[in-house]
Amino acid sequence: MAIPIKNKEAIARMRESCAIAAGVLHQLKQLVQPGMSTQDLEEAGRDLIASHGARSACYGYTIGSRRYPAYTCISVNEEVVHGIPSIRRILRDGDIVSLDIVIERSGYIGDNAFTVPVGQVAPEVEKLLRVTREALDLGIAQAVTGHRIGDISHAIQAHVESNGFSVVRDMVGHGVGRSMHEEPQIPNFGKPGKGDLIKPGMTLAIEPMVNLGGYKTKTLADGWTVVTTDGSPSAHFEHTVLTTERGPEILTVPASVQITNFKSQISDPTLKS
Repeated sequence: MAIPIKNKEAIARMRESCAIAAGVLHQLKQLVQPGMSTQDLEEAGRDLIASHGARSACYGYTIGSRRYPAYTCISVNEEVVHGIPSIRRILRDGDIVSLDIVIERSGYIGDNAFTVPVGQVAPEVEKLLRVTREALDLGIAQAVTGHRIGDISHAIQAHVESNGFSVVRDMVGHGVGRSMHEEPQIPNFGKPGKGDLIKPGMTLAIEPMVNLGGYKTKTLADGWTVVTTDGSPSAHFEHTVLTTERGPEILTVPASVQITNFKSQISDPTLKS
């Protein structure tokens, strides 16, 4: 299938939806603390999305006969992605919690994720979070016109594996726009110079999912929650990126700090919190 190229109107709407998604995620991150349930975060996320006049693209998302039952995806520790919030899942000091916010506004999707430490985490888990964020930055830096999707994949894999961790292979990044999942698929592993050619006007959800242990995963009986097979912690960071002639532009930053040049974004301290 062809990779959608966004025109000026579509890009403007993507900017809006992505800024909202980023703002919701930024606010939700600040609420994380020991003793709260993932359902508490779910309800806060639901209300924040609604306050922006947007809707959750997760709620009711359908695969076959299964419908996702929550407004946010909240995954704790060994849960890689698609964790279903629950009043019974209480966050404890030393946990990590991945917040994945996907919203729709004016017909376009904004998609981003961040893994938050709960209190004080173990040194190896702190390193896992740092390396995964670095891998995201390195992957985004390869989203350059004339490069190929494999250049993004390889940059992520090389950094993760050189630090002793593993990239999840059963889930991938993807194009995003009118639909949550568009072409191209963006694996977090691969060879440079391979895959689809990157052209201006693509909007890509780049999302390293990195395990402290092995790369294998399985899906729980709820049909949604993906966990590491060996029970090791997993981190997940994601941005929606626009490809331009000037280089990659991260769309999923809150509107108050919305900027366009990738090099300035990675040096801007407001984006490291």
